[in-house]
Amino acid sequence: MAALARMRMSRVALVPVVLLAVCALPFAAAAPWAAVVLLLPLLAAAWVLRVGVDVDEGGITTHSLLRPRRVAWDDLAGIRIGRDARLRLVTTAGGEVPLPVLRARDLPRLAALSGGRIDAP
Repeated sequence: MAALARMRMSRVALVPVVLLAVCALPFAAAAPWAAVVLLLPLLAAAWVLRVGVDVDEGGITTHSLLRPRRVAWDDLAGIRIGRDARLRLVTTAGGEVPLPVLRARDLPRLAALSGGRIDAP
């Protein structure tokens, strides 16, 4: 099933990750065990490239660093906006699924992509 939209973090967020890697290099070169510090920029880069939301005809798929989670349109009860403007899907089973890169300002776009399944604010 082809995605209608893929919403990811801006690739500009990789600039601080590169700076973190450059700053970690001298520390990592100081001792063999300190090379573990280089895992931090790698994890940060993986997070920037991986985390996001896909919307398609079948539902919404959220991608975290470890695994994707899919919510079919039939299982969607609504959307909750948290105090920090983060969006969460509310399922018919009563659970909540965070939408990692979306904020309240993205709700009109998400409503348009849903084909009328989510009410626009």
